Amino acid sequence: MEKVRGIAKVYRKVSLKQQPTDFAYWQSQPYLLRLAALEEIRQEYHGWQNDAQPRLQRVYRVIKR
Repeated sequence: MEKVRGIAKVYRKVSLKQQPTDFAYWQSQPYLLRLAALEEIRQEYHGWQNDAQPRLQRVYRVIKR
């Protein structure tokens, strides 16, 4: 018979005061992973897609003479 492997459901109930902070998590990560995450956030913020760099919008004004 084959063993069926699965993921064990594990949870831990913690109060809000005992919950670890995001700062502690990121401090535990290597600096290359932190830089990669920062770059991903920066690209999402600027809306870069397919290596297209964001540019300044052009503003047109129609002036009647």
